[in-house]
Amino acid sequence: MKQLLNLDTWARKDHFQFFTQFEEPFFGVCVTVDCTKAYATAKEKGYSFFLYYLHASLAAANATEPFRYRISNGEIWIYDAVHASPTINRPDGTFGFAYMDYHPDFLTFAAAAQEETNRVQQSTGLIPAVSGENVIHCSSLPWIDFTSISHARSFSFKDSCPKISFGKMTSTNGVMTMPVSVHVHHALMDGYHVGRFLEAFQETMNRE
Repeated sequence: MKQLLNLDTWARKDHFQFFTQFEEPFFGVCVTVDCTKAYATAKEKGYSFFLYYLHASLAAANATEPFRYRISNGEIWIYDAVHASPTINRPDGTFGFAYMDYHPDFLTFAAAAQEETNRVQQSTGLIPAVSGENVIHCSSLPWIDFTSISHARSFSFKDSCPKISFGKMTSTNGVMTMPVSVHVHHALMDGYHVGRFLEAFQETMNRE
């Protein structure tokens, strides 16, 4: 389900009209996330760490309203929930696209997400996911401890979906960290909102 945002009463109306004129309206940040507790929890309970942090990012995105905004025909729609459209890495070095519904309960999410992961890993090609606009484009680069990242983009395609990438986990003096990049459409949100998302993501990663 979705509802139309009233631009005339929105505090960011001028920002929306300004940034929608840009050829490249996306901006991005890269941060380091502490995943010590999340990794320990996943390992202790036998969870996939990838699915564990992916679920945490979806929980944070759904709790941060602008991450549920999408632009369609010059209007902004607010979705009740957003889901994951992640890349799934294969043993042969290729990847495929997947679609995973968000469920607040991790075990419910993980059961369906693991089935989707297995399906993509046992297939070939990109397998474009039929997912609609209410998704977060996610990718995992577990080989790279990156400090910046950019994305391939077709500027003729009017995309407004946030893009979140996760990098290589490293350990320093017992503290596990992972680089995370967040790219979002500036007509829909600002650095303040990305900061709120990152705070919610870190809080979720710190939970038992």
